[in-house]
Amino acid sequence: MSDPVLNLKGVTKSYNAGQPNEVSVLRGIDVTLAVGEVVALVAPSGAGKSTLLHIAGLLDLPDAGAVVIAGEDMTGLSDARRTAARREDVGFIYQFHHLLPEFTAAENIVLPQLAKGTARAAAETRAQALLAEVGIAERASHRPAALSGGEQQRVAFCRALANAPKLLLADEPTGNLDPATSDQVFEALMALVRSTGLSALIATHNLDLAARMDRQIRLDAGLIVPV
Repeated sequence: MSDPVLNLKGVTKSYNAGQPNEVSVLRGIDVTLAVGEVVALVAPSGAGKSTLLHIAGLLDLPDAGAVVIAGEDMTGLSDARRTAARREDVGFIYQFHHLLPEFTAAENIVLPQLAKGTARAAAETRAQALLAEVGIAERASHRPAALSGGEQQRVAFCRALANAPKLLLADEPTGNLDPATSDQVFEALMALVRSTGLSALIATHNLDLAARMDRQIRLDAGLIVPV
């Protein structure tokens, strides 16, 4: 049996540690994602989901516990190694697309590949293939301002998968879209994830979307609680 793609073990995180106004955000979190598994992270506002995603994605360090990605414990690595792992092993999708406005849709997908060292021709070919997979190949040469909200988020999906990561983390990826567009864009995301065999942890308030994933976990007051 292969290693889980993500294994959080006893992860804790507090802010203002040791101070009178210390806030305990995560209080011993255990989360495991199997290869190809898509898991919904359901959490009310302020429950710590963004902190959990940042720690899982190596953007922040836990106070205690371990973050293991594809069998490698990332917790004690150097900043340089963590940065490399984040670039190569993890894809991020946020509620807002955060595309670079001066670049086209295709260029926004090419750039992270160039940062990894991929040859430009190969990067451009992959960008076109990803855009085709989410149904907007004809929009490749358009800048973000010329795209609809749903199209912008599809480009963001493609950018997150540009370097073929092992793990996808998404924080309310359709939260800025109207219900009809949200449904269409979510279907595009799920098709992309399934076609690549990616493991994904997707935070959402939308219980209908959560029910369409493989399983759900719920974060409340810094703890994983029964769904």
